[in-house]
Amino acid sequence: MWWFQQGLSFLPVALVVWSAASFVFSYITAIVLHHVDPLVPYISDTGTIPPERCLFGIMLNVSTFLGIATMYVRYKQVSALSPEEPKILRLNKLGLRLGWMSCFGLCIIANFQKCILYYIHVLGACLTFGVGSIYMLVQTILSYLMQPELHSKDIFWARLAVFLWSCSSILSMFVSSVVLYSGLYGQNLVQKLHWDPQERGYTPHMISTVSEWSLAFSFLSFFLTYIRDFQKISLQAVVSLQGQTLHESPGSFRAEDQALLIAGSI
Repeated sequence: MWWFQQGLSFLPVALVVWSAASFVFSYITAIVLHHVDPLVPYISDTGTIPPERCLFGIMLNVSTFLGIATMYVRYKQVSALSPEEPKILRLNKLGLRLGWMSCFGLCIIANFQKCILYYIHVLGACLTFGVGSIYMLVQTILSYLMQPELHSKDIFWARLAVFLWSCSSILSMFVSSVVLYSGLYGQNLVQKLHWDPQERGYTPHMISTVSEWSLAFSFLSFFLTYIRDFQKISLQAVVSLQGQTLHESPGSFRAEDQALLIAGSI
């Protein structure tokens, strides 16, 4: 059995690989069609013009569902490992809510392009990366609280390092974007897809774009730390039949007709 076939480790693997592919494929398509500059454009710029916009949108929508599934499995795992720890359970529930909000933001990014509905796109980015960074913080705290009995110290330090990487990328991107869009370097820069190195504002633009790519891959790296944990968990679907046929009314069911079937591992 390969390492990614153990338990549910394929979920974070699929999330990371598919999301990275969505960025790379839309970038390659935009470069080939000369829609953006080859040197580190905004990720959102590579998903603005058809056909890469269609590819970008559909692939990120799939990433949204993979993210929801991965975060739910993580939630169930922590709940099962610490059923009598109120503090951990509260943090775990908070983490799930924050994670799903972040996934909703990713769905907004996928379907509301930067050059068309800018403010909605920014809202999606804030949910994805802003709320998502808080999700990373909650999971890092959970890793700290669960060590050394349930979590190794190495996993905690790895998640803390990735979280700090993400925070530094957010700070760098925020500062450079505020400087870039302050009005000192012209108007309507949101619509600008091509930059000349000699233009005013090129330096903050490059800092902002590099920070955005760094932020995206810091998020993907965080889910890589789930792989070892997910190798030790599986989920089962339990189907309860309230009768032996599908055409009876609920009131006609008899207790002795009820059957409990256990499906195979998901």
